Amino acid sequence: MPKHFLHDVAIVGIYNTPQARVLEDHDSDTITVAACRGAIADAGLTPADIDGVAAGGKAAPLIYWMRNGPAWRSMNPPSIPAVLQAAAAIAAGQCHTAIVTDGMAGVYTQRRSTAPWTRPSNEFVVSYGMFTAAEFALIARRHMYLYGTTPEQLATVSATIRNNGHVHPDAIYRGRGPFTPEDILASRMVADPFHLLDCAMTSEGACAMVLTNAERAADMPQKPVWILGGSGDTYGPSYQHPPTWSFSGRSGEINGTVGRRSAQQAFGMAGITHKDVDVCEFYDPFSFEIIRQFEAFGFCQEGEGGDFVMDGRIEVGGEFPVTTDGGVMSFSHGGAAVQQLQRITRAVEQLRGNCKSQQVKGAEVAMATNGGAGALFTDVLLLGSEKAA
Repeated sequence: MPKHFLHDVAIVGIYNTPQARVLEDHDSDTITVAACRGAIADAGLTPADIDGVAAGGKAAPLIYWMRNGPAWRSMNPPSIPAVLQAAAAIAAGQCHTAIVTDGMAGVYTQRRSTAPWTRPSNEFVVSYGMFTAAEFALIARRHMYLYGTTPEQLATVSATIRNNGHVHPDAIYRGRGPFTPEDILASRMVADPFHLLDCAMTSEGACAMVLTNAERAADMPQKPVWILGGSGDTYGPSYQHPPTWSFSGRSGEINGTVGRRSAQQAFGMAGITHKDVDVCEFYDPFSFEIIRQFEAFGFCQEGEGGDFVMDGRIEVGGEFPVTTDGGVMSFSHGGAAVQQLQRITRAVEQLRGNCKSQQVKGAEVAMATNGGAGALFTDVLLLGSEKAA
């Protein structure tokens, strides 16, 4: 495997602020600053050591607040693409140490309505009542029609992830379990085939991580976690067009398998295979999305995902433990970007070997993902406890 320039970049600091359904003493700016402070401290650094910031629209304000300009900045929404962009900037010498962060608090105020990021605002979907659960449900129902995927298989995914959150001390829904698949199926229907417990929650919080080059990483107090590979697939703007399973573009690859190209590129960059993955920190907006990702990424064949997640395979102790903190179903769902970054921070903890719960023994390679076919995008990141050879 030829060496890739991203292989010289490591994540050396991470931090999740407290997460809650409502954070009374914070707004989106103050909670993001708190996350930055925590991640910088975790890396054993000070704000003056940071010369790159990836934080979407908060990037320039953060540089001002931290007094660490002049600095490189990325306006990319903070998620896997922002992490890859920050890593590329470090590898290119545009900065040497970058922070990727986001936070949200005080945004969801109309509690009688669904969360604002789940409500359609585009003229082409609002007239159909196309809220987020319905968009992802369209994708799931098509798969069930094509391949016979069952509600019990979806419920197995939900129960597994929610049980991971049940035992995590920082999860918002800690102690709300354990769940059986029957418990999931007994909860009320939201958007067929999704029951209430198949769906993500809403909450507030922030997350941040610090990246640096190999030379500096050697002197950091925390064990560095190395970037092995990553990429992103996008078919269009999220939640502006009703998603369809068969929607395709230039290559003929369909939206139902969005993320396939990203996974192939990530594995190619890393020089590893699916069997090398020890932890699957997959984004879990709805239960079916986990099944779809296993198929799209090539862990199993199309139509086999429902059977693939059964019999303990995705539990901690199984072959491919998934979303080990409870994800957006149980740990936290602090807005669009925060929970996407949390897939990465949990992967880092797994590879450091210091998860507060559900630590996967001997984890050396973790796969973190964002998005889903209902949102017309999927991003993939492979991380390793050891630097790629």
